[in-house]
Parts: sequence; C-alpha cells; structure tokens
Amino acid sequence: MATLFSHDGAEVVQRALAVKESSGRTPAQALDAFYELERAAAFVTASGFRRVALQFPDELLADSVAVAAKMEEATGSKMYILGDTSYGSCCVDEVAAEHVGAEAVVHYGPACLSPCRKLLVLHVFGQQPLDTERCAGAFRELYPDRQSHVVVLSDVVYAHALGELEQLLGPEYPHVVFSRLASDEAPDCPQGPGLVRQFGRLFAVEAQSGLKDYAMFYVGAEGLALTNFMLSWNRCPFSSFNPATGHGRRESLDGNRALLRRLYLVERARDARVVGILVGTLGVAGYLSILEHLRGILSRAGKRSYTLAMGKLSPAKLANFLEVDVFVLVACPQNSLLDSRDFYRPVVTPYELELACNPAREWSNLYVTDFRDLLPGGCAHVGFPDTVPGEGDVPDVSLITGELRAAGLSSSPAPSSSSALACRNPALALAEISPAASFLESRSWRGLEQQLGQTPVTKAVPGRRGIAIAYEDEACG
Repeated sequence: MATLFSHDGAEVVQRALAVKESSGRTPAQALDAFYELERAAAFVTASGFRRVALQFPDELLADSVAVAAKMEEATGSKMYILGDTSYGSCCVDEVAAEHVGAEAVVHYGPACLSPCRKLLVLHVFGQQPLDTERCAGAFRELYPDRQSHVVVLSDVVYAHALGELEQLLGPEYPHVVFSRLASDEAPDCPQGPGLVRQFGRLFAVEAQSGLKDYAMFYVGAEGLALTNFMLSWNRCPFSSFNPATGHGRRESLDGNRALLRRLYLVERARDARVVGILVGTLGVAGYLSILEHLRGILSRAGKRSYTLAMGKLSPAKLANFLEVDVFVLVACPQNSLLDSRDFYRPVVTPYELELACNPAREWSNLYVTDFRDLLPGGCAHVGFPDTVPGEGDVPDVSLITGELRAAGLSSSPAPSSSSALACRNPALALAEISPAASFLESRSWRGLEQQLGQTPVTKAVPGRRGIAIAYEDEACG
C-alpha cells in the first residue's frame, strides 16, 4: 500500500517498453482484413464525413499510422489518430474527437458498446481467430446433456465466429441460444417477449422460464467483460472457453463472495458523510443525467457531495481528497467495477450508492452495472419514498463501526451542494459562494499562493538538471 503513494518512479524510468509489432499483419492484405478497411471506408464515404477520428487502444497503436494512411487514400478525408484516451480504451473518446472537429469516430479494438451522446461511431473489433471445432468440443464436455439451456456469449473480437459455432452445435443442442452484437450502428434490432438486450449483446430466451434457468457459456479470455456478466447475471452458472489456451472450464469465481464484498462497500457508503462523485466518462449517453440523479439522492440522504473530473483514476490522485469518505464512479459497465482495495477510500458504483441512500431499494440478487437502468424510465429505477410527516429520523446502527447513524430522509431535496448565495454587501449585490471552496479553506495546505509584494525579486540562476530520481548534482545511491 505504501508504494502506491510514495513511489520513487524508478520502475517507470527503467522499464523496457515492449512495442508490439504487427505480428504477421504487416502485409497489406492482412492489415486490410484485420482492420476491415473496406467496411470502414464505406462508412466514411457513405455519409460524406470529411474529418474522422480513428481511436486505437495501446496494443494496436503500432498499426495506427498505416491504417490512417490507407483510410485517407481510400476516402479522401482527413484522419486523426486518438491514442491515449481520457478514460478507458473500451469507451469512445468523444471529447478528444471533438477537439479535432471530427464528425465521426472509428473505434478499433475491444469495446464496451456503450451508446454515445453525439458522434456516429463504427466499431471495428479486430477479428481474432477462433478454433470452432475445439471450442465445440469443449462445449460438449461441459454440457453433455443435449437438452441443456445455454446462452453462448463471446468477447467482441470472437463475435464473428459465433455463426460457424452455431452451425456445429445448433443441430445437437435445440435449446442453446447464440447471442449477437447489438451496437448502435444496428438500431433495427427486433423486439419481443423474452428478448434480452444488455451490454451490447442481444439474444432471445423462452419467456416462461426466463434467464434464471439458463447457463452461460463465454468465449473469450478472463477479463472485465466476463466479470461484468457474472455479477449481473449471478444466478446463472458460467463456463468459458479461452481461445488462447484452447481449454474450457467452469468458472470458479464465487459470485456470492463477490456480492458480499460489494455489500460491504454499500455499508461503507451508508456511513459516509462526504461523497465524491467521480466522472469516469464524458461520452456515454446519459452521464449528465446520472450525475444530477446522484446529487439528488445524496442531498435527500443528508450527505455532502463533490463532483470530481480527473481522467484516469489512480490511488495517488484520490488520496489528495482525504475529506471524502467514499467515492462513487460514473463509468461504463465494465469500468465501473473498480477494485478499490488499493485505494485510500472505497469506490462504489451508482447502484451501490442507491442501495445505501434509498430506503425503497432493497438488496437482492439483481445487480446493476449500467447506470442508465437506474434513471427514471430505466428497467431498474426505484423512486424515493415520501417521508411521513411527524416521523423522526429512524435510528440505525452501522455494521462496521457500531455507531448510531440517522437514516431519515429530507421531506424535500436540500439546496444544491454546488453553490449557495450569500450577501457580500447589502448595498451592492449578492455573491455566489461555493461550499466546496469554504470547506477546503480549513485544509492545512491550499496550494501555491502568489504572495504579491512579499517575495523579494532575485535574478534567475541555473536550475538542476536530470530526472527527479537522479539529478546531476546528487550522489547516486
């Protein structure tokens, strides 16, 4: 834990960067096939886009220049490469795209398929090879009963091979359902009873039995996508096939233990008096609405809130806000499940904060990772109960500290925690004072001060040379 907050930077300076080469994708044919340049060029020319942003994850940046050059040659439009994204690489970085005036974004690599607010997006996942015969064999070993009810999911990079896998398993397993991707570029998805559309996947189950009677078979490596599926559909047994190793297995992640860990974070949120709302996305549709929603429930619960936008999170960044008791992260479903064990304060999801602040929402097996489902009109929205006049705060005991805490709700939402009005001079005007600024005045260190007229003027002198861990005038350790 200590190294997270007092790192000397030696590891970063001495680390050898392994630049991933194209690994067989250098020939033009392989490059065109992997990045689907023909489909991407058709997307640009069909809509007449003149400025397009190409977003690459770190592992694909080695091919970005070649892809951009081919796209400009094929379309005649200007291409801009987006590398270091503001938040997670699975989300579309609309902010960076708007900085260059892009009219659309071509997103390469794995994606969470969260809907965007403004720009049109084409997802190119990069088709990774899948041995469907071996995958089908692993499926038969895991599900010997031909009448098994199973939903087949996949990582987005293997979604192209599910059709071939369905041809192998469909005749043998009549109750096996194969999902398909349902991103925003294909809005004409069918509707009907038993249809599940969640996390960018679309599949239909028998309406009478529902999803709880199905098992899940995931094609892909272990990662955030699989964890998100297992927590959200925690009543379904999971198994997986890893194409990299060629082996299938029953997932041993204890869903109940993971949920108990999240329940502990809910209890920490109930004890919190000051909550920091972390903006973990600026491109997912509805993020402004959920920010207002969270501020409202925190105000009703009598908690003070501060909104923080700091890009990619790290323990060192959040350690600067010691006054905050707990943070709530607004991000896409994959990035919202942040393991906060290494952080100085716990980080919860919007759903967990609602469990802590809204008495009408009860803990159940249903776990919500998509914050859009919590908004009014969403499938998991639960409104606040009306307070009973004359009924005082209900005493409640913290399960962590053992102390009493008030659990009552305000009869009406409190004034916004972002600003308040105060009379600076009755004869002049009203001035707007931020409670956050007033609160931070009590901190022992408030940043650099100008001290105009108090600092003597001196001539400039040569400064130190080198890097922070080894300046030239310092003895090497």
